[in-house]
Amino acid sequence: MKTQNNTVLITGGSAGIGFEIAKLFAQNGNQVIITGRNADRLQQAVAQLENTTAIVSDVSKPEDVDQLVERLNNDFPNLNLVINNAGRAFYYSLSEDGIHAIDKAGEEMTTNYLSIIGLTEKILPLLKKQPEAALVNVSSIVAFVPGHTTATYSASKAALHAYTQALRYTLAKDTAIKVFELMPPLVNTDFSQEIGGINGISPKVVADDLLNALENNTYEIHVGNTANLYKLFLSSPEEAFLTLNKGR
Repeated sequence: MKTQNNTVLITGGSAGIGFEIAKLFAQNGNQVIITGRNADRLQQAVAQLENTTAIVSDVSKPEDVDQLVERLNNDFPNLNLVINNAGRAFYYSLSEDGIHAIDKAGEEMTTNYLSIIGLTEKILPLLKKQPEAALVNVSSIVAFVPGHTTATYSASKAALHAYTQALRYTLAKDTAIKVFELMPPLVNTDFSQEIGGINGISPKVVADDLLNALENNTYEIHVGNTANLYKLFLSSPEEAFLTLNKGR
């Protein structure tokens, strides 16, 4: 997959991993579109980026997705790379009373999994028009090994992993669309501070690894410690679980 002269959509692109990906792709000669729910944060992000357009859009709202896809078709007909990065997470113990886990899980599943299915289905006709196109789904190390304080978040990422594998296989049969999965470990962002994000890797490392994987057509991208934990998971799922959850 080429990494220059693309038109790139990044959901959740105003901060964290999404912002670093937007910055790197913009610097490498791509036209970038970032989306998010907060207009002020989007404008602050765009002010720091080149070749970037901001669109206020909530991926969890079907009406927002319809409006986004309509604008992309009208204003960005050469769109050929979609990075599904927007995410939602809650950190809590399943043993707590009155935590309303079902409500939290519903929000996580909607944002991290169902919304990606919805946007993908609606954007595929545009991607199919391009000579080369790709989808990148940002999942997580917890797609393999769940965190005990992120149980329902982990479940949403595991669902996304399964969907991504099936989508990759299906689209490879009769389209030119490649499907990548970006699987970071703990990353130092505002998003992760509740679970010790300060000890995580820089989001720039994640962006750099994505760019390299696209260039080399590495479809499942095990960033940083994800690679080591995945190897441990293959040999001993129980040990991998204990290793991930130690100290959390």
